[in-house]
Amino acid sequence: MSRIILVTGGARSGKSRHAEALVRAMPGPPIYIATAEAGDDAEMQARIAHHVDRRGAGWTTVEEPLDLAGALDRSDGEGPRLVDCLTLWLSNHMFADRPWEPEADTLIAALGRQRSPVVLVSNEVGMGIVPDNALARAFRDAQGFLNQRVAEVADEVMFVAAGLPLRLK
Repeated sequence: MSRIILVTGGARSGKSRHAEALVRAMPGPPIYIATAEAGDDAEMQARIAHHVDRRGAGWTTVEEPLDLAGALDRSDGEGPRLVDCLTLWLSNHMFADRPWEPEADTLIAALGRQRSPVVLVSNEVGMGIVPDNALARAFRDAQGFLNQRVAEVADEVMFVAAGLPLRLK
């Protein structure tokens, strides 16, 4: 069984649903590490509720918008983990005006020491037009670099489009 799996794809591609199925098929109680923060955003609250409903009972949820490496270390050995998603984790750091590169280094190091499986979901944001503003371009570039770094250490990488997974690694 693969220990580290990256599932990437576009928005609404089915990547989270596919990642959930991967984790459910693994032995042990599933753990969902959520990086999203809904705050007062009703649309984001609805998205989170949809994910919770789709997962159903039996999942332990850990909400961690910033310290992803710590959440992985604290939950290691308790069951397979699903991190959903790296894209929001990255944007949380960027919007908090925190440098993301050292956090990525810490995450990569944490992935290397995990004993229990980790499935990470991330958006592939660089397949469209070049954004028209510096922040969006910086985010697109950072997400691409982060995905490459995680893919490098992952045992498996899957790209999901139209609900269909394609194994890349």
